[in-house]
Amino acid sequence: MKIAILGYGLEGQAALAYWSDGNDITICDQNPDLPLPDGVAGQLGEHYLSGLERFDLVVRSPQIHPKFLTAITADQITSNVNEFIRVSPSRNIIGVTGTKGKGTTSTLIADMLRAAGKTVHLGGNIGVSALDMLKADIQNDDYVVLELSNFQLIDVKQSPHIAVCLMVVPEHLDWHTDFDEYVTAKQQLFAHQSADDVAVYYPNNENTCRIANASPGQRLPYCQAPGARVENKSIVIDDANICHIDELKLLGEHNWQNVCAAVTAVWQITQDTGAIKSVLTSFSGLPYRLELVHEVADVRYYNDSFGTTPETAIVALQAFPQPKIAILGGSNKGASYDELARAVVANNVRAVILIGNDQAVAIKSELHAVGFQNVIDGGDSMSAVVHAASAAAEPGDVVILSAACASFDIFRDYKDRGAQFNAAVLAL
Repeated sequence: MKIAILGYGLEGQAALAYWSDGNDITICDQNPDLPLPDGVAGQLGEHYLSGLERFDLVVRSPQIHPKFLTAITADQITSNVNEFIRVSPSRNIIGVTGTKGKGTTSTLIADMLRAAGKTVHLGGNIGVSALDMLKADIQNDDYVVLELSNFQLIDVKQSPHIAVCLMVVPEHLDWHTDFDEYVTAKQQLFAHQSADDVAVYYPNNENTCRIANASPGQRLPYCQAPGARVENKSIVIDDANICHIDELKLLGEHNWQNVCAAVTAVWQITQDTGAIKSVLTSFSGLPYRLELVHEVADVRYYNDSFGTTPETAIVALQAFPQPKIAILGGSNKGASYDELARAVVANNVRAVILIGNDQAVAIKSELHAVGFQNVIDGGDSMSAVVHAASAAAEPGDVVILSAACASFDIFRDYKDRGAQFNAAVLAL
């Protein structure tokens, strides 16, 4: 079979490893200087998407929008996620999507199931390509947890048995045609379910409800009955009291939503309250998600580099009652910063340090519009930004990097931004 693999990042490399035996593979990538594996043909550079109709199968990597593939039929196109769901030996698949919180919720689900004695495989958008997960010898009674982004879901043709949708707000509008397309992409996680499947969703978000309503299965809300919810300052579901919210290691009320989503999904599989509690009272979060980096001169520095939208920056500010120095700014994702500016005023922020230059002017303008004046130019390096934050902070303050923007103006990605922040803080 003649197969084109579009894009040769981690997903493309996993696709090559999976399809290489017995097939004629061509790697199509816009990088004209991309080194190719021995014996593998390439179609590189400006016209890397030309002539795709000559292939029997085209494997789309997540960064490539399907709108560029109109010359071929839908039957010719697949993706790593589509192929994984098609061939997975286990049908016990749980898919998690949303704007933010996917990684935290997916990890909580996987850890709870493991604590309950299940064999669990975790991957997708969280770091292990779906096809690479097949190397782990998945058995038919194992459980698979997939964190899934809009880029992966936009052309998904199959849905998992349990689908989870967290809060959804506008994001990636620089990639999507509009917000409706973003929502429609996430609906695909639910649209191909059967009546026997389960859709877990956040009922207090109109976009999430719209997405979950695409499911023909049982729709089960969380943060309200019958799903997991907070009552009398405890996480409860059915008649079970799982733990007090003060026992949670995750910071911020927004993480109560992630906890309730995970508990609701796991409850469909096991009601082992001891296993569930053991995870909730020990899991402190993933890297670059409100991660405590260090305390210097009675100032705590938190890294929330994974937060790339105004909404995630707002919940980060709300997580701490202390006076705060907020580090904001980066590259454009089509977002508005007016609500963020109001949140800065409402959440005891002493100063804002602006990072990068792409969105600094827009953020500064919104801050000035609501009367917030203590805005400091952080410069064009993370070391300069951290030193500016340190100079602005007073004992007892919290410094938070939660930029509300993507990182691509001066960093490779959010991980690079987060790693440089950690290094600069530890160097103080």
